[in-house]
Amino acid sequence: MSGAIQTLDRTLLQDLIERAHRSPRLRINHNFHASMEDNPHRFLNVMVKGTYIAPHRHLDPPKAEAFLVLEGEVAFFIFDDSGNVVRTELVGRDPIGIDLPPGVWHTLTPLSEHAVCYEVKPGPYSAATDKEFAPWAPREDDPAAAEYLESLLAIIKSTGA
Repeated sequence: MSGAIQTLDRTLLQDLIERAHRSPRLRINHNFHASMEDNPHRFLNVMVKGTYIAPHRHLDPPKAEAFLVLEGEVAFFIFDDSGNVVRTELVGRDPIGIDLPPGVWHTLTPLSEHAVCYEVKPGPYSAATDKEFAPWAPREDDPAAAEYLESLLAIIKSTGA
């Protein structure tokens, strides 16, 4: 057996939630995999309400991605190639998870004050090829990102999804 046995407990979650609140990006990852070359990657993604993750997909190389919401509630947005929202999922109560095939444009954001997701996706990780960011959406550092996030959240409010 290789690698350390790791547990997910309330102390770890609380520490990560506090760190996410202090993070300029309002989120933090906690990796369980030992290196970026490992396969699969397993990690906690802890997000605070208001964080913006630019819509993206994992197409080249193709990578599926699975999310389980351990705490809180998250809105997932699925887009077509033109940037139209084609599906929304509220994940955290029921359903508690979502599994995305490779190449699906998506983003997520917490609806609760914070959310803790357990994610699994294939490794290895390379920053240059991990994500293809959507050309029709603002990037994280774009001043238009906050307004874009609000427009996505308005879809949830208007549909009651």
